[in-house]
Amino acid sequence: MTGESVLTIGVLLPEVLGTYGDTGNAWILRERALRRGIKAEVVVIDLDTPIPEGLDLYTMGGGEDTAQALAAEKFSVEPGLKRALAADRPLLAICASLQVLGHWYRDARDQRVAGLGVLDVTTDPQGHRTIGELVTAPVLEGLTHPLTGFENHGGGTVLGPDAAPLGRVLVGTGNGVPEGAPAPKVATDGVVQGSIIATYMHGPALARNPELADLLLSRAVGSSLSDLEVAGVEDLRRERLAASGLMGE
Repeated sequence: MTGESVLTIGVLLPEVLGTYGDTGNAWILRERALRRGIKAEVVVIDLDTPIPEGLDLYTMGGGEDTAQALAAEKFSVEPGLKRALAADRPLLAICASLQVLGHWYRDARDQRVAGLGVLDVTTDPQGHRTIGELVTAPVLEGLTHPLTGFENHGGGTVLGPDAAPLGRVLVGTGNGVPEGAPAPKVATDGVVQGSIIATYMHGPALARNPELADLLLSRAVGSSLSDLEVAGVEDLRRERLAASGLMGE
């Protein structure tokens, strides 16, 4: 994005990957851009729309098994998202989308479903469902504040050598552990690989974590951003940290 261009923020398949309000992440990105004087628009790409490869920034949300399978099928036959990622366009993926972007995930019927293969991860059932607050200490460069969100998933995601975690779990489960597998020494949430940032945090995640929103925006515009204060954001962060038994920034 240069000059007077409009920052384009894509929402991928919200009718199947929007169960938990994650579509709100795109609108938060747009609002934080507009408040800085950056022209921005949200582009909605549904199941019947080809995925454009030239947007500046992409977002994906969570969904149930059937919806997740529909998304996996679309990504397998359309090249747009893979081409965008090959061009280093930033992507935020939440929960089910994290799983779909991996090599494969196993659904509730114990069927292995092939993913897009752009994240070096696999996901199997945990044997139980994780529901509740999730707080992590970020390990991604550029993030300094705790990340908070609400997790609701039954999968346990294992990261391969090409994938790095987004954060170290302080409260909650995060990536989890597949049933019968040994627990890692350090519990983590999310995946960072290439231009992709993925997490199990709903919320929407970017409403709770403005620093993460601005990191994505700065990658999309190709430069650092001016400081931005939005009333109520820090109050929300403190309230969520307190609800999780943690206090502070």
